[in-house]
Amino acid sequence: MDKNAFLAESLEDVYSAGPEAQDESAWEEHFPIIVHCHLRWDFVWQRPQQIFSRLADHHRIAYIEEPVVALVGDSAGPRLQITEPQRNIVRIVPVLPPTMVSVDDQCAAVLVLMQAALRTHPLLRNQFQDPVQWFYSAMTAPSLLGQFGARGAVYDCMDELANFRFAPRDIVERERFLLSRADVVFTGGHQLFESKSRHHDNVHFYGCGVDVAHFGRARLDHTTVPASVAALPHPVLGYFGVIDERLDYPLIERLAKAYPEASIVMAGPVVKVDPEQLPDLPNIHWLGQQSYDVLPNLVKGFDVCLMPFALNDATRYINPTKTLEYMAAGKPIVSTAVADVVRNFTPVVDVARSHEHFLAAVHRAWETPDSALLDEGLNRAGKASWSATVASMRADVQSALQVPAYATGRLAIEATDAP
Repeated sequence: MDKNAFLAESLEDVYSAGPEAQDESAWEEHFPIIVHCHLRWDFVWQRPQQIFSRLADHHRIAYIEEPVVALVGDSAGPRLQITEPQRNIVRIVPVLPPTMVSVDDQCAAVLVLMQAALRTHPLLRNQFQDPVQWFYSAMTAPSLLGQFGARGAVYDCMDELANFRFAPRDIVERERFLLSRADVVFTGGHQLFESKSRHHDNVHFYGCGVDVAHFGRARLDHTTVPASVAALPHPVLGYFGVIDERLDYPLIERLAKAYPEASIVMAGPVVKVDPEQLPDLPNIHWLGQQSYDVLPNLVKGFDVCLMPFALNDATRYINPTKTLEYMAAGKPIVSTAVADVVRNFTPVVDVARSHEHFLAAVHRAWETPDSALLDEGLNRAGKASWSATVASMRADVQSALQVPAYATGRLAIEATDAP
């Protein structure tokens, strides 16, 4: 029997079943999701936002962020700030007193607040029965995993947070707890996949995705370059993303000194590093955080896209989302030798294994960009849409919860993506 015939026959079985089976089928297609994430929804637009903005087409999402500390003199008490930034996305920001410092105490407070909100708040009431919990950080798992009547758990490991600056000392133990109980694990990099597969038997690697239409705007004539970049001398050598301990600041300074005629643009929020310690040269321009909407305009003004990552513990497992975004913009890319970049994106990305090689690669890229590699980059970006990635992840979750593949559309996804 071919796949289409099997799908049709199986769906007929579902619809001919009794009310209880049909209710189960409806849950399988539209189960609510409660997300536990260390990243703010309005921070740099990256993996969680890309995934849940698409899952919201099928699922109601409660996105719980890390608590914020109440201001001194705030007498309102512990509370949740609840908004709906996008249809079917409910953003929840706990506001807790500064005396509540331990993660477990914070989780206990959030649990009480959430249980009340799920009963009474109009954006949550009667909309999160039997949810699936989706974790990005393992820190809250020992206290919150299995709460809210959860029917299953997903761990989406996008970074090795234990290697980041100021990581909690017990994060490894908490992650082992989560890995021992999650139904399915996703990783954002192949190095992470190999690492987590040693601790769980249902791990799937889903690397970078890209919104090709969005970043393709950088290739359109009518897209305008922001004034902060348009007025700069060329060549413009640009980076967008978080400015943190993962960047190689001596390399950035060497690049600026080697090419004083060039403009080095660094666009993104400064996190966990002292802004006063950033390289300060006339041709380095620190633009601060930029909205996701303007990134195509920004990158249109770049002659070369940079990935000047330090090679340290914090970058050992990263698989930068910006790689495919740069490719979709049709720009030449130069990177340091981050393992997942070497594995996944050469030769489209010119990977340099020393500072000297990086400087030379940047010069080549702006003087003689390789049109064949730029075309290959566009081709790769076109095959790595976030929509296809999220559809496959959704099918994996349904399968992990023992939902038949014919009820999820997984067969259709596999048929579409098959070579």
